Amino acid sequence: MTDFHGIFPYLVSPIDAASGHVRETALRGLVEHVLQCGVHGLSPLGSTGEFAYLSLEQRAQIVRVVVDAAAAGRVPVVAGVAAFSTAQALRQAEAYARLGVDGLILILQQMFPIPPRGVESYFRAVAQAFPRLSMTVYTNPGLLGGEIAMDVLDELSHDPNIEYVKDASSDTGRILTLLNRMGGRIRVFSASAHVPLLVLRLGGVGWMAGPACVMPRECVRLYDLARAQRWDEALAEQRRQWAINEVFAKYALAACVKTALRLQGFEVGEPLAPQQPLGPKAVEEIRRALAQLG
Repeated sequence: MTDFHGIFPYLVSPIDAASGHVRETALRGLVEHVLQCGVHGLSPLGSTGEFAYLSLEQRAQIVRVVVDAAAAGRVPVVAGVAAFSTAQALRQAEAYARLGVDGLILILQQMFPIPPRGVESYFRAVAQAFPRLSMTVYTNPGLLGGEIAMDVLDELSHDPNIEYVKDASSDTGRILTLLNRMGGRIRVFSASAHVPLLVLRLGGVGWMAGPACVMPRECVRLYDLARAQRWDEALAEQRRQWAINEVFAKYALAACVKTALRLQGFEVGEPLAPQQPLGPKAVEEIRRALAQLG
């Protein structure tokens, strides 16, 4: 059993719009920065990584760069696998396994309704095909395939390498049910920016988040305070971080994170088309939020 815990930034995907090539220097610089800030792992190809707008070749290139850049800090790299079909998911997983990832975050995209047995078979097929990789099941009712039923998660938790759930439901009752029902077999990462401290207090092991690219040091501080059970200080830290999360919730997340990173000096480019760059008003709001964060 692995011991993934703490802050895992959902890394952006810096792509040159003209050539379609990965901006490798920018990505390596961002990885080095967040590692120096003390993050506990890295997650390329999450929702903040705009995976839906990337070719399979671009996805593999991003994973290759992150795995290589992370070697110096030797934190786990957990790459996102997102597909409509099981065959597509297995193809992605095989590519990332060859590149040396430590684990996968599995996302099921859906066009037509899929019954619980089909959902279960998707995740189980990838997990069983790569038994040496740790698997995180990603459930997000507001994105892609929706919420994964508790009974399905319970069944999956018996697979030895399905070890984590990233829950973006924002339903704290659901998270508590998950921990009570299968906490001995599966561990929970928070996703939503307004509940990581509560998830940690309930027994969660960390926070996987796009905003951690922008404020990695602050996110690590929040986690450390929670681990030390300094709850009043941790709550003050989460409230301090909320100004920037509030802006990110107002606009498209990937565009916000990329804009904030550019304001911090990282040349990560614009959001990938057909997404649009943020307007001057949004950019100024992000600038003010960063200044407030300090």
